[in-house]
Amino acid sequence: MIPDGEKIHEQQSPEKPQETPAGWQANIIAFACHYCAFAAADLAGVMRLSYSPNSKVVRLPCTGKLDHIYVLRAFERGIDGVFVAG
Repeated sequence: MIPDGEKIHEQQSPEKPQETPAGWQANIIAFACHYCAFAAADLAGVMRLSYSPNSKVVRLPCTGKLDHIYVLRAFERGIDGVFVAG
């Protein structure tokens, strides 16, 4: 508990905030478990729901075996976000 009168100072980021360009969309890659999350993604396709073209789904046998190097490599290759679902 913080005593009355004591202030909490948040650290400021050394990076300057930048404006997001108009029309910008994040590139997202999703690693999905074959039996769980990919089944839901497949059901969405059967229901004729559409994904935006900047999101990609990669089916894996099990996301529990996903090596962290693939997540890091995705960021190195320009992916803006990674979603791992199992």
